[in-house]
Amino acid sequence: MDNQLFQSLQTETKDFLLQPNALRSLLILVAALLVAYWLSRYVSRGIIKVAQFIAVRADNSSSETQTIRLRQVETYLSIVVAIIRVVIAVLAGYIAWRLLSPVTSNSGVAAIGMSAVFIVLAGGTLNPLLRDITAGSAMIVERWFHVGDFIRVDPFWEMGGVVERMTLRSTKLRSLNGEVVWINNQHITAVRVTPRGVRTIAVDLFVNHELKGRKLIDKVIATIPSGTMTLAKPLRITRNEKWGENQWMFTVVGQTPPGREWIIENFFVESLKELDKKTRGGKVLVHVPMVRFEDPAAEKSFKRAVRVASSEPRRD
Repeated sequence: MDNQLFQSLQTETKDFLLQPNALRSLLILVAALLVAYWLSRYVSRGIIKVAQFIAVRADNSSSETQTIRLRQVETYLSIVVAIIRVVIAVLAGYIAWRLLSPVTSNSGVAAIGMSAVFIVLAGGTLNPLLRDITAGSAMIVERWFHVGDFIRVDPFWEMGGVVERMTLRSTKLRSLNGEVVWINNQHITAVRVTPRGVRTIAVDLFVNHELKGRKLIDKVIATIPSGTMTLAKPLRITRNEKWGENQWMFTVVGQTPPGREWIIENFFVESLKELDKKTRGGKVLVHVPMVRFEDPAAEKSFKRAVRVASSEPRRD
């Protein structure tokens, strides 16, 4: 009796494992998903640790060229993580399909059924995914931006931040207020990349007394804190020259992270004007301070554009 029961259980187990049935298919799918998930997680974790090590070296590097090169490597490692996850998922799906694929005469019917399911899933799921991957691949090949860059995304003007992660499907940003933003690559129509992650702003001042003007500027500069989220590079006087009779020109330059331009444009300028009102012997400022952006690359490009435009005849 016991032998018959054992043989019966053995036969049922064998049929369950070898013959197609709903429960067996479900178990194979669950097992494939679990294996794919944990395998991709451990492999990705190792690559992410390498990327974090490179990120630290990039942030501490004193060479801008080396920083850019390391950020490129960090970007590529982020993409490799996404590719590995896709490859593992595809392999797991293929193995599961091979195990689930019947070898009996019903294989044609099963293939038709699986094809119908695949078409339905592809229409609702794979099409958006393929659009994301196509857009992400184009941005990576053309090097629109890298991990660590500060970007603003068009057409969403308010969406901007530091790129923390980039994959073939999506991009992760961290804004100045600490919010984490995920955006699908297909929705990124254009990006505005801030060179070196800072905005260089210059303020031109005209004063009627050189020494008093310098003291006025130094006093205001001393009141403005510097740091990563305020003044990335402290204000400093870069130009001082005589500008006509009893008039001198000072140029003050500083760098702020994007979104903190108001520290120079408003706070610094208003502080100058308020302190100038209290100056003994009368005001020092001759004109309202002029604020402008300063970037050598932009200046070079615009200089070329202006030269080309000036050489063309005017058409009325």
